[in-house]
Amino acid sequence: MKSPTGHILYVEDDEDTRELVTYVLAKSYYKVIAAANGDDALRLARTNDFDLYVIDNWMSGGSGIDLCKKLREFDSRTPILFYSGAAFERDKQQAFAAGAQGYLVKPAGPDELTAEVIRIVSAASRTKAAGGSLEGALKERAKSIARCHYDSWSGPRG
Repeated sequence: MKSPTGHILYVEDDEDTRELVTYVLAKSYYKVIAAANGDDALRLARTNDFDLYVIDNWMSGGSGIDLCKKLREFDSRTPILFYSGAAFERDKQQAFAAGAQGYLVKPAGPDELTAEVIRIVSAASRTKAAGGSLEGALKERAKSIARCHYDSWSGPRG
C-alpha cells in the first residue's frame, strides 16, 4: 500500500459529511483525522503535526472563522482550507482575512476537493522548501484580497 501523501485535520460537525470527506481524502492517500467541533480540533492541532486543516465555517458551538483565528494564534505555518456551505463573498473574505489559503463551497465533487487539497499542500511545501514563511504568504494574500475587495466597492475610476 502507498504511504500517506499528507496528514490532514478535518473539522466538520455533520457526521455523514465528515465520514464522506474522510473517505474521499483517504482514497487519495491522505491520512485524515476528523474532529466534530472546534474544541476537539484545537486539542488535536496542538498535539499533532498536520500538513493541512480543512474546516467547515458553520459548526455547532462556534464558527470556522473563530477556529481559524485560534489556530493562527499558535500555528502560522499549516495551511487552512475552508470547505463549507457558506457561499457568500463576505464568508470567503472573512476566512481569508482570518488566515485561510483556500475556500471551497459545498457541495463540491470529490475531484474538485482533492485538487484543491493537492494545490494548497503543494503550495505550502514549495513555500517551505524555498525558505519562505506561510505567515509572510498569509499577509501578502490578505493584502491582495483587501485590495480586490476595496477596488470592487470603490466604484469607477476616472
